[in-house]
Amino acid sequence: MTFSDLNFIFRAVPLFLLIYYVFPAKVRPWLLIVASIAFYVVNDWKFVALLVGATIINFGFAKLVSKKKKAALVCIIIFNAGLLSFFKVAGRLKLGIAFPLGLSFYIFKMISYQVDLYREQIKTVSFRDMSAYFTMFPQILSGPISRYSYVEDNSFWAVVPKEERPSRGQRLLTVLASVEDGLKYFVIGLFMKVMIADHLAVLWSDIKTIGYESISTPLAWLGAYAYSMNLYFDFWGYSLMAAGIGVMLGFPFIENFIQPYAANSVSDFYRRWHATLGSWFRDYIYIPLGGSRKGNGRTIFNLLVVWLITGLWHGMTTNFVLWAMVLFVIILVEKFILSKWNIAFKIIGHINVWVVIPCTWVIFAIHSVRRLCTYGLRLFPVINNGIAVNKNDILYLLPSYWPYLLMGLVLVIPFVQTFYRKHKENILVTLVLFVMFWISIISLANSAGNPFMYLRF
Repeated sequence: MTFSDLNFIFRAVPLFLLIYYVFPAKVRPWLLIVASIAFYVVNDWKFVALLVGATIINFGFAKLVSKKKKAALVCIIIFNAGLLSFFKVAGRLKLGIAFPLGLSFYIFKMISYQVDLYREQIKTVSFRDMSAYFTMFPQILSGPISRYSYVEDNSFWAVVPKEERPSRGQRLLTVLASVEDGLKYFVIGLFMKVMIADHLAVLWSDIKTIGYESISTPLAWLGAYAYSMNLYFDFWGYSLMAAGIGVMLGFPFIENFIQPYAANSVSDFYRRWHATLGSWFRDYIYIPLGGSRKGNGRTIFNLLVVWLITGLWHGMTTNFVLWAMVLFVIILVEKFILSKWNIAFKIIGHINVWVVIPCTWVIFAIHSVRRLCTYGLRLFPVINNGIAVNKNDILYLLPSYWPYLLMGLVLVIPFVQTFYRKHKENILVTLVLFVMFWISIISLANSAGNPFMYLRF
């Protein structure tokens, strides 16, 4: 049951919201834990014991870590990282062991919790709040990777003294405002997923069916951009839906994608793309290694470690390592060469974002090195490696997909997001969202639906 499942949208969420707000504030975290475990059971029941067991073990170590026991911190980090590494390697070696859904995301939360606890950024150890943080169903499968402060900032968990409580009517209005705000984010994310990402996924599938060696260069470039937007709107859509559910439950909004295609360089792009993952790698790997504080040689080494881990996290296949290393080299060139010439940096930086990044997503998408080389030679036909190429093939596919490509291009424009934030309370904007919701629902009802792409990571 994913967020775009009709049963989730029309049954699970309304029922849970009703139960959640009927009960008093002190009970709500427990309700969230129970609902989250139930949600995980529905999606991957075989590994629910792993999730619960890892949570209990982390709680036991948290008691020691809170007392500044460095050995305990090292042990629990090794345990958590080892757990993730085991399943990653087992999947690569084809040992018949499935990869647990959401493992990366709740393991990253567990590691950040222990480190922040040791750094005294978390003041008290609460099994209830810690469990809710690790397991919360809006984030359990594909993030975003929130920090523990996200739980502490929940506006509907605080137990307020009776004499300070607002009236029942005021509380109801506050709840309704949060639900409305969260629902709007959810609808936008649903539309991105269903009406843009899912349709562009079919275009990429059509290109694979034709065969990479048989597509024209224009269609190869269209495919690169289509896959880029497919990935972008699939994951941005998921992030908005997850953040929207969180807002409905009283949590602050998490912005996981900060207009990455408005970036002025590849490094800026990845500060904006999946921002919670990027900040996690920065705070818990790059900076502890020394960041950029210990000279150029150490900075290069630290960046290499971060990007190598990033590639292996996405998948232990050659294409993911190659994807990460290409980005690592580009970032080094930007940081140590292009940054010395402002005009060149601005021009080439934008070219990298709009031309090079889509090419790197092709590396991300194609696991076979041989097939990746074939696609690369269709993008850049320096030698003729085509077989039965129809030079007009793009004209056959474009009429079916241009509306979704156009919608994607429009939503990439930063002005659109700025306009929404400024006018989201406007009745016309609400009406547009209402139409977007029902268009998405009709599309879902008439299709099998595609799972979210990042579920496999």
